Amino acid sequence: MLLWHLLPALLLLATGIARVHAGPPFYTDDPDPVDYRHNEFYVFSTSDRSDGSDAVTGPAIEYNRGIARNMQFHVVLPFSYFAPAVGGSAFGFGDIEVGIKYRLLDETRDRPQIGIFPMAELATGSATRGLGNGRTWYRLPLWAQKSWGPWTSCGGGGLDINHAPGMRNSWFGGLLVQRDIGPKLTLGGEVFRQNAQALANRGYTLLNLGGYYNFTPDFSLLFSAGGSVVGARHGVAYLGLYWTWASRG
Repeated sequence: MLLWHLLPALLLLATGIARVHAGPPFYTDDPDPVDYRHNEFYVFSTSDRSDGSDAVTGPAIEYNRGIARNMQFHVVLPFSYFAPAVGGSAFGFGDIEVGIKYRLLDETRDRPQIGIFPMAELATGSATRGLGNGRTWYRLPLWAQKSWGPWTSCGGGGLDINHAPGMRNSWFGGLLVQRDIGPKLTLGGEVFRQNAQALANRGYTLLNLGGYYNFTPDFSLLFSAGGSVVGARHGVAYLGLYWTWASRG
């Protein structure tokens, strides 16, 4: 299902993105915004299988742009597929994600860079069909990043604020370590904790492995797969293409 949703976009975008640090294809993000007047574009699909249900996002696009020094604008426009353990499946437009990433502190030899990345999940998908939350909700994280030669580590977490029927506020957090394996390949692993987001669900802790392959300095393939090791059962995956470019004006 993951590859089936991504295939049309892969065929259209198999053209010629700079290397990324954290965030896609991982859950743990970084505090490093896109450079001013630079752009990032992703086409991707994600999969989350839990207790007999399948939730797929894709094809979806993500766009980031540096709108000021240390600040980026972020938006995700998704199609979603949901197949519950009992009942019929649904496919359609999901909830739009918008946000602003802002770096509070630059990295130094002795200090990590630190930033915030508040996001709103707009209620544009159908909650009755399992394609949306039913009410706009908010994600408020704080992230840090430190690099040592070919090694990079990111970590942090925050609070989900969700007042939709059947949902609850919840905490999340993660730690990612990754290494450049030469100029083309970067591999990493993360531990990510998500407390229960719905009243009827349990929280879980994921172990997720992945990375990205740089076809060129501006064009990359991103991938990850993992599963829960504590709490509710989840099997997750990410597959996407990424590129970046600078605007002239």
